Amino acid sequence: MDRLGVVDEIFLRTHRGLGTPIALQGLWRTADRVEPALLQRIHAALRVGPLGRRVIRSRVPGARRFWQPNTRAHPLEFPEDTLPLDELLPWADTLGTDLDPEFGPGWRLAARWLADGGSVVALTCSHALADARGLVHAVDSALREVVDARAVSAGAGLESIFAGDARSRYTRESEWADAIRQWSIVVGGTIRALRHGMPKRPESEGPVRAGVDELGAHGAIVQFRADEWDRVAGEHGGTANSLFIRLVATLLWDTGFPASEISASLPVDTRDEPRVDNDLAMTEIVVDRADTPATLRKKARAAYERRMSSPGGMPEELLQVIPDRWAYALSKGAGERDILCSNIGTLPDSLRTVGDHHCIGVAARAIHPGLTTTHLPRTRLSGYLCRSGEDYVLSLVGLDPAIESGTALAELAVEAAARLGLEGYPW
Repeated sequence: MDRLGVVDEIFLRTHRGLGTPIALQGLWRTADRVEPALLQRIHAALRVGPLGRRVIRSRVPGARRFWQPNTRAHPLEFPEDTLPLDELLPWADTLGTDLDPEFGPGWRLAARWLADGGSVVALTCSHALADARGLVHAVDSALREVVDARAVSAGAGLESIFAGDARSRYTRESEWADAIRQWSIVVGGTIRALRHGMPKRPESEGPVRAGVDELGAHGAIVQFRADEWDRVAGEHGGTANSLFIRLVATLLWDTGFPASEISASLPVDTRDEPRVDNDLAMTEIVVDRADTPATLRKKARAAYERRMSSPGGMPEELLQVIPDRWAYALSKGAGERDILCSNIGTLPDSLRTVGDHHCIGVAARAIHPGLTTTHLPRTRLSGYLCRSGEDYVLSLVGLDPAIESGTALAELAVEAAARLGLEGYPW
């Protein structure tokens, strides 16, 4: 059964306004101009791929929502005018609007020709559809389909088969079976948890921070040579990941963050096979000013052995059987810390090209469409790191009013990296 997991439902609630709105985005830069016909073929493959789905509410109380194929899609957005380089990220920030994982298309493909003679291609999707690795798997699948034009032309046939199969699977009997399973887990788990007392209320999202504009976020992307990044990490006794954590923490202190310790949330990919879902857990570490990539390596290694759990030992399935507003109140702020360090890892080779066009940079990040101070999270700075070929690409999202602009954030990142011995190249 392709039903929503607990994390899927958390991001579905944020889409409904219960929490911080989040969309995921992949950005590909090429040195030359990508032709519209190629992007139309990629769009067609995505439409019948794993992102082409929507959430269906179960008819049985307690049964989980499930996914149904949805081939409706926003049309490819490809204005023919040239985009100045300094407007690349502001343009990309606008692409998260009107993404609806329930009643409409939950993803969008867009592209622009750039003033330097190159192109940028952006794929944006609701976080309810997939996490970062899930989005990578979806793009990998679509680009492989495009290699074989016959597979794309056969898309309509595959679509009808997939849709028919889904309709046959989600019978009333399966919904009752799922509801019985969910309630048995919740009732049994709740009784066991209450034997240890009432659960503590999870940490709040933190105080509302004034002085943030409607978008509430400023983005920056900085690219680094992979061999240099790995060399510097080794010289400090750390790994590429622990150097990443140290750099993001340093950046927050550079903005004027007053505390001597920074709490960092670290997403953990929990997949046992490639699939397009929100298949992740969260853990955390505390970074202090004396930490180095070497000490953070040890802290992160220990943290990955434990995961954040539901409050008071309550079964996490509880969040799927109670009303959305109750579930939001119970899980509000869960997983949020001062910084987020999401190491997406090495991207597949298929993502290093767009058709025959070699990519000079590939970035992955989250954006926050329509974010206001009402739903501002505790997290003040988010970092997303991925490796593509010979480069590491660091995407940053600043959610602190001390970060005045994306340009200022990029400059801070370059300066902080230089102090660690790294040379960064802003997009």
